[in-house]
Amino acid sequence: MLGNHLDTLTPYLTSDLSLWGLFISSFLAATLLPGGSEAVLFGVLKLHPELFWPALLLSSLGNTLGGMVTFGMGWVLPQTQQLKHVEKVRRYGNPALLLAWTPLIGDALCLAAGWLRLNPWQAALYMAIGKFARYWVIANAIA
Repeated sequence: MLGNHLDTLTPYLTSDLSLWGLFISSFLAATLLPGGSEAVLFGVLKLHPELFWPALLLSSLGNTLGGMVTFGMGWVLPQTQQLKHVEKVRRYGNPALLLAWTPLIGDALCLAAGWLRLNPWQAALYMAIGKFARYWVIANAIA
């Protein structure tokens, strides 16, 4: 069913436009806003299989930057309230952010890491590794 819709949209979805859409989708999906970028990655790779690596890298970058926005939101929250998942993040530190890609708890982990004032560079690194691995698995399943 999705394939029929992609055929209709193909003339309008240039490779540049597709990559920008993927980046924006993956960024927004990693914030507290609802959404998923897997369908966009699927569409980009079906329409432009030659964009495997750019699509993989841009979706990972966008999703990591979106996660860092959530991290930043946690950073500015007052530390007078207890946040869910804080104890797990406190216990495991930045490596807990390898799971920042997971539905539902990923945003909470990023928020908790920011609230705990974990090192933002290390947080971004662990987030990027986890998110890249996830997109790599998805992209290889499509290709």
